[in-house]
Amino acid sequence: MRNGNARTDAHPALTRRGFLVACGTATAALAGLSLTGCASSGGATAMDGLSAIQGRGTLKCGVKTDVPGYGYQDTATGRYQGMEIDICHEIAASVFSTTADDARADNLVEFTGVTAKTRGPLVDSGEVDLVCATYTITEARKKSWNFTDPYYTDSVGMLVLKSAGLRSVTDLDGRVIGVGEGANTRKELQKMLEDQGLVDRVHLSFAEYMDYPTLAAALASGNIDVFAIDRSILGGYMNDSNELLEPDLVFGQQDYGVCTNLRSTELSAVCEDVVTQLVSSGRINELAAYYHLL
Repeated sequence: MRNGNARTDAHPALTRRGFLVACGTATAALAGLSLTGCASSGGATAMDGLSAIQGRGTLKCGVKTDVPGYGYQDTATGRYQGMEIDICHEIAASVFSTTADDARADNLVEFTGVTAKTRGPLVDSGEVDLVCATYTITEARKKSWNFTDPYYTDSVGMLVLKSAGLRSVTDLDGRVIGVGEGANTRKELQKMLEDQGLVDRVHLSFAEYMDYPTLAAALASGNIDVFAIDRSILGGYMNDSNELLEPDLVFGQQDYGVCTNLRSTELSAVCEDVVTQLVSSGRINELAAYYHLL
């Protein structure tokens, strides 16, 4: 017997996300039709890449999961938060012609945790559409990937234990510096020693670690003498037992950009437009202040 209160609609209600996916699929189909006459025999084009994202219904973003303020995943809830998480939602809003709030509410971004070592290969393999993960723009990296203009600029910092009695860079002779795998921190530290005229007086050894929590633990346990990485990242790991070494010494400028595959020309253009708008409007500074990065 049919329940008199039961809903008997022939067609289920269309959710906002379903609507966006449907629109994306239609866009992809139309794009395919419009390109049929002019596409080369080589196959996929940059337009196909953006249309595929719209048809898929999610933008795949590689982000940090262990950097408070930038990209951090709450292990209890699985929720991502941080400035770079917000940037990803802004990019998704542009891709799907919606708002950042709706992109978040409708789960239009699929996040994948990355490290300094894995982020480039994940872009290369297509497992993520873009990386927004404190990725420093360098001339060498620009040969392998597309980068937007910088959305934020930082510098390298050195975190030490207060009990170690380290007061200046000259105290680091023979010390072990912990750095992240795949990061350019080692290079920046060596350049700083050259600029300070200390290459012959201060000899450093380095230990690479896979992630920042492990680096912080290594510092706390005394396995390394210095935890070196970008300053605003270090801010998430400072406590009563540690401090910045020579906080007035500024070196190793780090310009962060959104990274995409060299072939993803349309998505790269979308990312550039979003970053330009965030910077020019002052919104990026508002986010940095909100997440205590300033």
